Amino acid sequence: MQQGRALLGVDECARADRFYFPRDQRRYIIGRAALRLQLGVALGVAPEAVRFTYGSHGKPALAEPFLASGICFNVSHSGDLALIGLLRGGELGVDLEAFRQLSDRDALVRRYFSDVENQFYFSLPEAEREAGFYNCWTRKEAVVKALGQGLSYSLRAFDVTLAPQDSPGLLRLQQVAGQESGWCLDAFRPGEGYAAAVAVQGRYCKISPLL
Repeated sequence: MQQGRALLGVDECARADRFYFPRDQRRYIIGRAALRLQLGVALGVAPEAVRFTYGSHGKPALAEPFLASGICFNVSHSGDLALIGLLRGGELGVDLEAFRQLSDRDALVRRYFSDVENQFYFSLPEAEREAGFYNCWTRKEAVVKALGQGLSYSLRAFDVTLAPQDSPGLLRLQQVAGQESGWCLDAFRPGEGYAAAVAVQGRYCKISPLL
C-alpha cells in the first residue's frame, strides 16, 4: 500500500487518512493509485505527475497542463472492486455497486426511481428484483455522474431500463427521448454479486475493458 500512496497527491493522502477503517483507507489508496497509473499511460507521463481539478458538484477532471488531451475519466468503488472509466473527447460517468441486503429496498425504489421505473421494478418477479434494483441504481448514478450535477439532479427526471432480460438503455432524459438526448448507456457484470454501468455522450457506446 505504501507504493500506491507514493503516487498520490497531498490532498489524496489527507483524504485517505480521514478513513476510520484501515480496509476503507486501503481501498481508496489502491483505487486512486490505479487511476493515476491508467491516466499516466494515456497521457504519457508519470502517474504522480497527473493533476486534478474538481467541478462545482465535485466531479473530478484533469487539470492543466493535461486539459488539451481531451481525456475524461470517472471512478466508482464498491465492496472489493473499483471501476475506472476513460474517454477521449466527451464526458462520462461510471457506477459500481456490490449487491447487499437492504431491508428498505422497495421504499428506496418508490422514493428515488421514476414512475416508469417503479412500474418496471414492481412488475418483476421477486427473485429478479434485487438485480433489477442494482441495474437501475447503477445506471441512474452513471447518468448523474456523467452530467456532473451531483445530488442536485433529480433521479426521477429520467428513465432507464432495469429488467435483467432487457438491454441497458436510457429511455428518457427530462422531456427528451433517450435516443435524442445526446447520452447513451451500457452496463456489465464485473463480478458475481456486482452491477456496473457507464453513461457517455453520444448515441452509441460500447465498453472496452482494459483488465
